[in-house]
Amino acid sequence: MALQALQSSGVAFRKILSHFPEELSLAFAYGSGVYRQAGPNSNQKNAMLDFVFTVDDPVAWHSKNLKKNWNHYSFLKVLGPKIITTVQNNYGAGVYYNPLVVCDGRVKIVAMNENISLRSALDKNLKSAVTTAFLMLPESFSEEDLFIEIAGLSYSGDFRMVIGEDKTKVLNIVKPNVAHFRELYGGILRENPQVVYKTQQGRLEIDKSPEGQFTQLMTLPKTLQQQINHIVDPPGRNRDVEETLLQVAHDPDCGDVVRRGLAAIVRPSSMKQSTKGIFTAGVKKSVVYSSLKLQKMWKGWLRKTS
Repeated sequence: MALQALQSSGVAFRKILSHFPEELSLAFAYGSGVYRQAGPNSNQKNAMLDFVFTVDDPVAWHSKNLKKNWNHYSFLKVLGPKIITTVQNNYGAGVYYNPLVVCDGRVKIVAMNENISLRSALDKNLKSAVTTAFLMLPESFSEEDLFIEIAGLSYSGDFRMVIGEDKTKVLNIVKPNVAHFRELYGGILRENPQVVYKTQQGRLEIDKSPEGQFTQLMTLPKTLQQQINHIVDPPGRNRDVEETLLQVAHDPDCGDVVRRGLAAIVRPSSMKQSTKGIFTAGVKKSVVYSSLKLQKMWKGWLRKTS
């Protein structure tokens, strides 16, 4: 859900949440409305503020939100919360995306309790991101190199990076926010036995031996392991995933194989999610939102060629 940015403060964000039903397992804001980005839009005053809401019962939540925010929905609202939830869960990335929602700040502040199991899953996701990035980097690299790889994971294979997004988007995210990335990933890097983390120099060294890479490959998320197995394992052989990963660990192009596996996950999901957005946001909002994205891409291209 994309909302007009108020100001970069937790109080402002919590005020926005009170526009919506309170049954949220997790809510977080992200994007240029929260953390400053480099590039032609770095000083944009009316930046969109992006929120992600997670809920335990989508049908019940959409039912309440329809009563509270009927005008936020596209034509799908006339079909009811069950159909909305079906569209949300069964197509694309399992997200109901709705851009260009306007909220004001004249509301109460909402407090949220932290979900311990969800926090554990988020911590595991951070570690998986680091491990995946390690496999695509050389033996020695800078903090910025690492953070660029991490920030770029979700864009690997995303067709919108061909048309619709500024080609320097990932770099623009990382450049002004190295300190934030360091705060988020520093503990993981210091605790990893395969890493020599030279914090003063902002440099890292990792174990790129076949044994080291095999250890990293074995800790990747199962979905990515399966995609790598599908890419490497010839049709009809049906080798065990562990056997395939051992082969990849000895491959000089191990990083490229991992990158291809990522792209195989992201590409179809991004295409389906974008198509679904036409239904969840509506045609008018989709056209406006896409035009804003194309303007950003055009500005980025002009800046690069000037």
